[in-house]
Amino acid sequence: MWLPERNRKSVSYFLPIAVLSALALASACTVQPLYSNHPVAASAISDSTSAQLNSVAVKPVTTRYAQEIRNHLIFYFGGGKGEPENPAYELELGVTKLNEVSTFVQIADEDQPTARTLTLISSYRLTKAGAEVARGRRQVSSQYDVPTQEFANLRAEIDAENRAARELAELLRLAVAQDLKRTGPR
Repeated sequence: MWLPERNRKSVSYFLPIAVLSALALASACTVQPLYSNHPVAASAISDSTSAQLNSVAVKPVTTRYAQEIRNHLIFYFGGGKGEPENPAYELELGVTKLNEVSTFVQIADEDQPTARTLTLISSYRLTKAGAEVARGRRQVSSQYDVPTQEFANLRAEIDAENRAARELAELLRLAVAQDLKRTGPR
């Protein structure tokens, strides 16, 4: 490549500066693998709090959607090992469901729902040896379409319940971890 003499000198001065700038920018990047074995949310909880979460037993519940939340919590608390043999803490859940119409479409002089919002509301009570350690309340909403076929409508509602239950269990796990961290080991 032919450059006049004065342009060659300016390029030779500019090149090291450009390379150093590019290296500085690249070193500032915090890239993490997309499919890592260690989820980001799990790393946010300290080892002592994680050990306390491993010792939380979740009391039985009565509804299908509450059972979904309970199953997810047992998995999250124990890291997939199931319920603890000798739990130090007990978590009592109260779960309610609201299913409201979000959108109406008028068909043949009638308003028919075409979308719904399902909200799961959970109150929790964490105890240790019968004494209350913490209590709280969390809620999650999930939207779904209302098809005209009855089975498809039922399946859409169940799928919305499952999505909301999984997300609510994650919120409850973080809330209980915060409560345990705040109270400290007893």
